[in-house]
Amino acid sequence: MKVLVVGANGQIGKHLVTFIKDSEKLEAKAVIRKQEQASYFEDLGAETVVVDLEQGIDDIAKAAEGVDAIVFTAGSGPHTGKDKTIMVDLDGAVKTIEAAKQAGVKRFVMVSSFDTRREAILEASSSFAPYVAAKHYADAWLRSTNLDYTIVHPGGLTNDKGTGKVEAATEVERGQISREDVASVILGCLEDKTTIGKEFQLVGGDTPIKEALKSI
Repeated sequence: MKVLVVGANGQIGKHLVTFIKDSEKLEAKAVIRKQEQASYFEDLGAETVVVDLEQGIDDIAKAAEGVDAIVFTAGSGPHTGKDKTIMVDLDGAVKTIEAAKQAGVKRFVMVSSFDTRREAILEASSSFAPYVAAKHYADAWLRSTNLDYTIVHPGGLTNDKGTGKVEAATEVERGQISREDVASVILGCLEDKTTIGKEFQLVGGDTPIKEALKSI
C-alpha cells in the first residue's frame, strides 16, 4: 500500500514516514511545502512531492495519483493566525478529501483534534475555538463522503518517547499522548481494516496499540 502523508514535515508526519519505511507492506509518499524539506525524506528513501495546501484541488489530486491511502496530519501550527487555521486546517483538509475522491483514493485517515463536537467549540477559549471549529467541519465533511475513513482524535501532544501503549475509545478522559505513539496508531489504522468507518479519542494508556484498535 502506497500512502500519501499530507503534512509529512510535521512531527507526527516525520515519525509516520519513518515507521512506514520500516514496514514491509507500506511505502510513503511525503507531501512537503518546500523543496528544501525533501532531503530528510529522501534520506529515508521516501518519495516526495511539493504541494502547498493553499493551492487547488487539482494540485493535491495530482500528488495523490497512484497512491492507495491518504493520511492528513497537516496543521497551520499554534503560532499562525485565524486565517491560516481556515486555509489549512479546514480548507486544506476539505480540498485533500475532494482530491482523494478525484484521484480515486478510498482510504483516508484524518488526524483531528481531541474533541471536535459542537459543545467543544462553545467551551473552547477564544484563541482555540477557531481551530476546533475548523476541525469540526473538516471531520463532518469527511464523514459525509463514501471514503473508507478513520478519524483519530489525539489528546495533548508531547515529544516524549512512544510507549506503544494507549487508551482509545469513542470517548476517553482527556490526557496526553506522545506524537510518536500517535504516528504508531496511524500506522496501525492503515494496517487494520477494522478501523474503517471508526473515529476515536486517543491518549496514553496501558493497552498495546494493536489490541486497542481492535477494541474500538
